[in-house]
Amino acid sequence: MTTPFLDKPTLVGQLVTLRPIRAEDADVIDRIIRSDGEIARLTGSVHSSDAEPIDLPIERLREIYGQWATADDRLVLGVVDNASGELVGEVVLNDWDEGNRSCGFRTLVGAAGRGRGLGTEATRLIVEHGLTTMGMHRISLEVYDFNPRARHVYEKVGFVHEGTGRDALLFDGEWIDVHYMAIIGS
Repeated sequence: MTTPFLDKPTLVGQLVTLRPIRAEDADVIDRIIRSDGEIARLTGSVHSSDAEPIDLPIERLREIYGQWATADDRLVLGVVDNASGELVGEVVLNDWDEGNRSCGFRTLVGAAGRGRGLGTEATRLIVEHGLTTMGMHRISLEVYDFNPRARHVYEKVGFVHEGTGRDALLFDGEWIDVHYMAIIGS
């Protein structure tokens, strides 16, 4: 099986630069996740407002990010704010389906990168790269019902709602739907 994820490009936009992730980025990503309780909730990583995100030792997290830096099963790019030069998150293409030229997408942007169009541009850059340079036909994602901000970003980039998984996440004793979205290339 061939994989398009071996190339680790740097993609430059007006607001952000997407660059290959590095092991040492784990320290920043860990701080972003720990300082922003909204991330664990919006990604469905926890089941209650008072739950802590998964607590991995920083050494293990560095090891994981180091593996992702050279992985052939995913493309993980750090989102760098061009104005500050700071890493504010990550974008990921994964779950490659060679026969269907499709993959999944996920993103994490911390509070310092929100509300200024950085997430929209980062999403647009990696999706365009996936659909054009990498030759993907379809990129899909999941977004929980209580994350309309992310859904709006995905729609602006061209993702289309394809369906709803009812009661997909139990959060604070209530069931939350998940929305399936995808963008189609050529």
